Amino acid sequence: MPSVVIDLHLPAAGDTELLGSALAKALPAAAELGIVLYLQGELGAGKTTCVRSLLRSLGVAGPVRSPTYTLIETYATEALTCVHVDLYRLRGEAEAEDLGLRDLAVPGCLIMVEWPEKGAAAVPRPDVALRLTYQGEARSAHLQSLSTSGERWLHNLGDDTRLTPYVSNIT
Repeated sequence: MPSVVIDLHLPAAGDTELLGSALAKALPAAAELGIVLYLQGELGAGKTTCVRSLLRSLGVAGPVRSPTYTLIETYATEALTCVHVDLYRLRGEAEAEDLGLRDLAVPGCLIMVEWPEKGAAAVPRPDVALRLTYQGEARSAHLQSLSTSGERWLHNLGDDTRLTPYVSNIT
């Protein structure tokens, strides 16, 4: 399956929030089938900021907490159950297995996983992988689709004109 790749240059902190909002807007109807987003990058690169903006744009009105200590935070929207997972504190796949993350990959569920590499095979396979990296004071975002649903999601994202000034590559 061919994958879609989008690279963005995000010069200001608010641009990571714009990316989260755009991801929410671009989420395909395939989310009814369940969809998984991996968020990777160094500490402080903007993973949680992106998720927070995505959740706000999907209609989550209450507090959006980082699940660094709780590991999992769940949010209900009108259309989806959104699960935000942070595996940073895990010591390996066995601890991730105890969380039952693969059981959460069900129709109507959006799972957003920070530090997925810490969970290895215990984490459901991603539809889209997002890597945020520092570029001086700015950030860059590299998004890659890894499934048909992910491909649809990134095609929709590429059509969002709010991101046009930030796009450095779409393939």
